[in-house]
Amino acid sequence: MKTRSLTLLTLLLSAAPVLLLAGAPALAQTGPAALNGAPAARKDKTVNWPTYNADLAGSRYLPLAQIDASNFKDLEIAWRFKTDMFGSRPEYKLEGTPLAVDGVLYTTAGTRRAVVALNAVTGELLWSYSLHEGKRSAESPRALSGRGLSYWTDGTKRRILYTTIGYRLISLDADTGQPDPDFGDKGMVDLKKDWDQEILDLETGEAGAHSAPAISGNTIIIGAAFREGFTPKDKNNTKGYVRAFDVRTGKRLWTFHTIPKPGEFGYESWYDNSADTTGNAGVWTQVSIDPDLNLAYLNVESPTSDFYGGHRRGPGLFGNSIVAVDLTTGQRKWHYQLIHHEIWDLDNSSAPLLMNVTVDGKPKKVVGIPSKQGFFYVLDRATGKPVWPIKEVKVPAGTVPGEWYSPTQPIPTKPAAYGRNGYLESDLIDFTPELKAKAVELVKRYQLGPVYTPPIISTKDKLGVINNWAQGGTNWPGGSFDPETGIAYVYACGTCISTTGLQPGPQGMTNIKWVVGVDGVPVSMIKGPGEGAGADSPAPAPAAAGSGAPRLAVDGLPLMKPPYGTLSAIDINKGEIKWQIAHGETPDFVRNSPALKGVTIPRTGQATYQIGTLVTKSLVIAGENQFTTTEDHPRGAMLRAYDKTNGKEVGAVFMPAPQSGSPMTYMVGDKQYIVVATSGGSASGEYIAYTLPDKR
Repeated sequence: MKTRSLTLLTLLLSAAPVLLLAGAPALAQTGPAALNGAPAARKDKTVNWPTYNADLAGSRYLPLAQIDASNFKDLEIAWRFKTDMFGSRPEYKLEGTPLAVDGVLYTTAGTRRAVVALNAVTGELLWSYSLHEGKRSAESPRALSGRGLSYWTDGTKRRILYTTIGYRLISLDADTGQPDPDFGDKGMVDLKKDWDQEILDLETGEAGAHSAPAISGNTIIIGAAFREGFTPKDKNNTKGYVRAFDVRTGKRLWTFHTIPKPGEFGYESWYDNSADTTGNAGVWTQVSIDPDLNLAYLNVESPTSDFYGGHRRGPGLFGNSIVAVDLTTGQRKWHYQLIHHEIWDLDNSSAPLLMNVTVDGKPKKVVGIPSKQGFFYVLDRATGKPVWPIKEVKVPAGTVPGEWYSPTQPIPTKPAAYGRNGYLESDLIDFTPELKAKAVELVKRYQLGPVYTPPIISTKDKLGVINNWAQGGTNWPGGSFDPETGIAYVYACGTCISTTGLQPGPQGMTNIKWVVGVDGVPVSMIKGPGEGAGADSPAPAPAAAGSGAPRLAVDGLPLMKPPYGTLSAIDINKGEIKWQIAHGETPDFVRNSPALKGVTIPRTGQATYQIGTLVTKSLVIAGENQFTTTEDHPRGAMLRAYDKTNGKEVGAVFMPAPQSGSPMTYMVGDKQYIVVATSGGSASGEYIAYTLPDKR
């Protein structure tokens, strides 16, 4: 294991004003203002973005107004920062959201998951740090640069904290990039140790993290993530316990068992003591915190495995639950299970939104949870009780041998679903009668159904269930929230479809009884996007051949009709969808399709699972995640701005590659900047900063 830290001379020379501000506290880092408010501008008009989601409430909101509807189209590129050099190969899946603190941008970069500090005005590299972890990095289930890092200060010390690819927690001096000698072991804590479970092999033991740590006061909270994909090797995988550490020393403060131990609350919901032999149930997304209530909100994913749970009969707390724990002790204060006995890969995927709204004329502190189901769950964040009724609705049982099926699932009455969460014949492509007829013929070999239609055994007659379980609705970028109006903004993928059928798990590959497969052919071990592509991994192998199942398309067009992706404004005061639009240019292969010659279609939006939104004083901002070419712009993607009151597009600027990380904003001096991570296809990772042109 080797460490590398580079501090440029420019930090001491050209960036001297940054050092003069080194002792200034981060604005809105803790306390009541951190919840739904935003950092106030200092006398020099600097406005920070000090946490991954702008604040501890997860809002992704800053009330900046310099960039607005009248000038968004005039934005120019202020600087570009390419991440290729921070690893042994370029990265094509850059998902980071930077922090901005007192004129310095901090973010992760490259296949080594380096930390870089940049001049927020010029993009100049001030320092970088990376950890060489060898096999431990190469075997990690969560590789590449990850999604972010965290900032902490007590008014004197300033620290950057993040998790490495190999699952170590690092504390760096924010001014120099050097590890903090007072934190853990020479600046780092090994997260595979001291975890209330034993990881026998620290190099290959499955555990990692790619989200940013959550910090409130002197407490830092770390979740866990595991291998993406549908076929784990062992049903008794690593358990996703959540831990808190002292941000100054690295000492463990508490551990919350997301899968209860014997004698703990919820253990009885795992029938036949199956909590002892089940893994996962981690918190791989962001943690939100209410400092006033002294509560941290944990959005827990599903247990092992994604599509079969016969070995873990019962509802299985705290799988697929939102759990509020005491920030000081880690004790559960309340929980609400969003899915009982999850078998759809609808794991809780994004940060809870902590919102202060007015319901029936009364002030209400609520927590909102966007979901892959396209449901937006709204709960009292002090008690966990639903703000509007969430009914236990009877759902069908399946026929997979050995499976246990929950007879009901909780479905919100308000707000209405904002995204597709099941597919019926009425959802099939219908641009022309001919296309609709072909679609109807194609789906005869599949099963359609509403949300919570259970998986089936794949046969020649019925290959699987058509669904958008894994990537539908809202995924890891989550939503955003405007505390001035009580409106939440969420992207949802409407046609991220796949087909799920099950086949017996091959002996020697896994001990899961049923795994994803097609007509007698089980899948090989599925690797998630980016897995095996880290700096210490061998060169990625060519993509494997397809399963042989028919492609879910009609004449090269999506099987389902548009919109392919939507952006919705949800009024949390009323529990109503205020507006909904198709987000993203119509893809080239649809707009130029010979099958649609002479057919006029509205903008379809784009199908993707990784669009995050940014909210400012008057705008909602989100980029596209697909390359397009139109008369208005060359091959690339657009960063679009919408009037947040009505969804009308008010401006767009060109990006050379699709958005792959959520946008953020900040102000330095008298200028507002918007930064977005781009990558995908043949375009490697790059951070791009936009600002308005100087007045001439």
